[in-house]
Amino acid sequence: MTSTPPEPLLAELRSSTRPLHDDIERLLALEAPMELGRYQAIIGGFHSFLSRWEQDLLAALPPSLQGWFQERGRARFAADDLGYLASLGLPAARPASAAQPDLQDAGLASVFGSMYVIEGSALGGQVITPKLQRDMGLEPGRGASYFHGYGGRTSAMWREFRQKAVAEVGGEPAALRAASEAAQATFGALIATFRPLLA
Repeated sequence: MTSTPPEPLLAELRSSTRPLHDDIERLLALEAPMELGRYQAIIGGFHSFLSRWEQDLLAALPPSLQGWFQERGRARFAADDLGYLASLGLPAARPASAAQPDLQDAGLASVFGSMYVIEGSALGGQVITPKLQRDMGLEPGRGASYFHGYGGRTSAMWREFRQKAVAEVGGEPAALRAASEAAQATFGALIATFRPLLA
């Protein structure tokens, strides 16, 4: 029995962003031991990036998809974590200057390409959450809300995103190229956001 080949869109996004995905994993080093201050800087970076990115992406989506997207937002989880970390007496995190992909006048393929990066990162958060609890005593609602995200719903939300992306973007070469370029730009913006924070 042979497995079903991946949809062209998802295969293209995965292969074209692999080097950048590896770069940001090395930069964040989430699975390595870390101090609470470094963790706070990482959460601050995600909060700065997503606060603007979610607004820009919402504006780029057609009204029929805006409610669906708003239900998936995660900037608020990062804000909750920063509030909890501040309550522990940590000094204020260094403000992050968040780079952004250009989503102004972006087509639907570009929007879904950018979303692919953030939606995929939610899956990785499910692996990080137990480590945060074990190593730093953080848990959802107490400093680990961002990486926990939607918890047990995360895998189902990822499957739903992939299905919607394939349905909305299709498989034409121009659409695949636009999605791929937007995903690469989103990874690049995240790297540009975090590099000065974690230097």
